[in-house]
Amino acid sequence: MSDIEKKLATLSNGPGVYLMKDASGEIIYVGKARCLKKRVSSYFMEKARRDMKTGILVKKIVSFDTILVTTEKEALILEANLIRKHKPRYNILLKDGKRFPSLRIDVRTSYPRLEVIRKVKKDGAIYFGPFSATGKLKSTLKIINKTFQLRKCKHKEPPKRSRPCLNYQMGQCLGPCCMEVDRNQYLDMVNEVILFLKGRTPDLVRKIQEQMNIASQRQEYERAGRLRDRMFAIQATVERQVAVTTDFVDRDVLGIVREPEGSAISVLYIRGGFLLGSRNYSFDEVLGTESESIQEFLRQYYDKDRFIPDEVLVPCSLEIMELMEQWLSETAEKRVTLHWPQRGEKTRLIEMANENARESLKERLSSESVFKFLLERLQKRLRMDRLAQRIECFDISHTGGNQTVASMVVFEDGKEAKSEYRTFNIDTLDHPDDYAAMHDVLTRRFSPDKDWPRPDILLIDGGKGQLSITVSVLENLGVMGDFEVLGIAKKDEAKKETMDKIYRPGQANPVIFGRDGDLLLFLQRIRDEAHRFAITTHRKKRGKTIRKSALDGIPGIGEKRKTDLLRHFGSVKRLREASPEEIAKVPGIGVKAAENLLEALSTRL
Repeated sequence: MSDIEKKLATLSNGPGVYLMKDASGEIIYVGKARCLKKRVSSYFMEKARRDMKTGILVKKIVSFDTILVTTEKEALILEANLIRKHKPRYNILLKDGKRFPSLRIDVRTSYPRLEVIRKVKKDGAIYFGPFSATGKLKSTLKIINKTFQLRKCKHKEPPKRSRPCLNYQMGQCLGPCCMEVDRNQYLDMVNEVILFLKGRTPDLVRKIQEQMNIASQRQEYERAGRLRDRMFAIQATVERQVAVTTDFVDRDVLGIVREPEGSAISVLYIRGGFLLGSRNYSFDEVLGTESESIQEFLRQYYDKDRFIPDEVLVPCSLEIMELMEQWLSETAEKRVTLHWPQRGEKTRLIEMANENARESLKERLSSESVFKFLLERLQKRLRMDRLAQRIECFDISHTGGNQTVASMVVFEDGKEAKSEYRTFNIDTLDHPDDYAAMHDVLTRRFSPDKDWPRPDILLIDGGKGQLSITVSVLENLGVMGDFEVLGIAKKDEAKKETMDKIYRPGQANPVIFGRDGDLLLFLQRIRDEAHRFAITTHRKKRGKTIRKSALDGIPGIGEKRKTDLLRHFGSVKRLREASPEEIAKVPGIGVKAAENLLEALSTRL
């Protein structure tokens, strides 16, 4: 009898969590069960009922551990915590933390306004969204700004102003910051915006039409004309929206597709009966049933900061439907219905979500196939012993040697892996020296205490000089030869060169790509991304220095002069070393002001 069979014989029939491990002892899957003995045994006993992929994954399980709990709800919570902690390879994992934008309006303020946010909080405000595309959000805001006159200023309450802003002059704001605005009238307009965002446009159109008729009867023709224009704008918007249900319920619809090569889950956002957008999530190898995949997805997707609608439609029956519904309601602090439709209009929504998931997986697999072919050709062209699954590229950015930063961008399987990007601040230099900066950053990147994945290709932005420094650092650290090292140099137009050049250590001439020009373009794209990331990081660092420096608080030196001085001299240190005449060359600063500035700086460290 094997060790697994012995453990299966002693398993409890109570609820709990099980942790599957591979030969190295790593946790590769975490699951929960109402009856541990029955659930865990099913992996090893029901071979005839398993598909081929599941059978292959189960063969990797060498041992398992179990944790007994009192209730199934405790098992649900423990499972989620263990998945978050161990990130098992064969569980559903939502790695992308990016959130779609939503609209927020706080009706508790005296004159509410709309704001764009990415985190939904339980703060008493009303939220609308999420909007899956920024373009759709901007379009919605544009319609609201033109149709309704809500304030745009970014303050909780309207600031006190002596004269109204440009939005008031354009007729897009009532100007509560400096004008007498009836609060009840303003709140009526806020309620109209809420009706519009909730999709209750027929009700809103009827309300505006009634107001327009009353204004016309009172011979308030100017007001009636504004209401007419508002009604036409709303009607035109409704015509462009896609209505998918006849009710006004806010709901999310989940779809799933599972193939041997991977799986995908799609979420449709339906608000007020209208489809606002969708989002797709792809996963590689997943151990577990379709029901377990959806349950894991729900627990990770609907965290405490995400908007949970009144109803969530799922594409299959869940083993713990009632428990998941209870958990969603507790998380949302309202009644949430979890439903698996099997007939009627809602089944069409599930089919739509499933089709979205199917297309998403198809596109992902097609994209992966293209990138895999490209990397295979790159491996062949460079005569590498393995596929370049991870490529790292470094670039340096500074202003005259000051605020020097280095960027490290990472491409995995041919695509940007932005969660792996890193920046390095280099504070040991006060003069331009890209070689010293590269020596510094590579020493830190490949130091023994950095437990980071090793690249298959290390790409350096620079020619033979930068490549020589790189080789020297890697040899000193004892990692030279562990991966391919390349330098990418820009074309020399003076020599009538037509393309950038790729250099390898020990070779005088650059790599000739010939007909494989797309491989060079691929490496150029990685270099350009490293350059973009380095410049962006450097600008942020320089901006902080400009906003906070030794020049703050000096009489006669405001934000503009401070910015001009730092841009001209590069640093406060160089400014201190300059003469009054040199400082006076900066526009707006005379010799007397320069002398006063130097005197003030002499008293500051």
